[in-house]
Amino acid sequence: MPLQRRLPKRGFRSPFKEYYALIQVEDLDIFETGSEINLQGLREKGLIGRLKDGVKLLGNGEITKALTVHVDKVSRSAQEKIEAAGGKVILSGASA
Repeated sequence: MPLQRRLPKRGFRSPFKEYYALIQVEDLDIFETGSEINLQGLREKGLIGRLKDGVKLLGNGEITKALTVHVDKVSRSAQEKIEAAGGKVILSGASA
């Protein structure tokens, strides 16, 4: 019997898909007001473990502090919430 018939069929995983470490807006409330948050700061606080293709900021929750956040991707609601609190989002990496 040919090899392709003997092996189980397991689906397809695209080698070009990008996987991001996800951070919620409410998780950023542990930082001091006015601080700059980057990859090193997120790792020190334990918010991200294994780095994948970058960090994406999602808009779940509320934030009350003005922060400067350096991420690879950001959702529209997360950017609006951070800017409404007086902070700003800086996109970095290849996806900027």
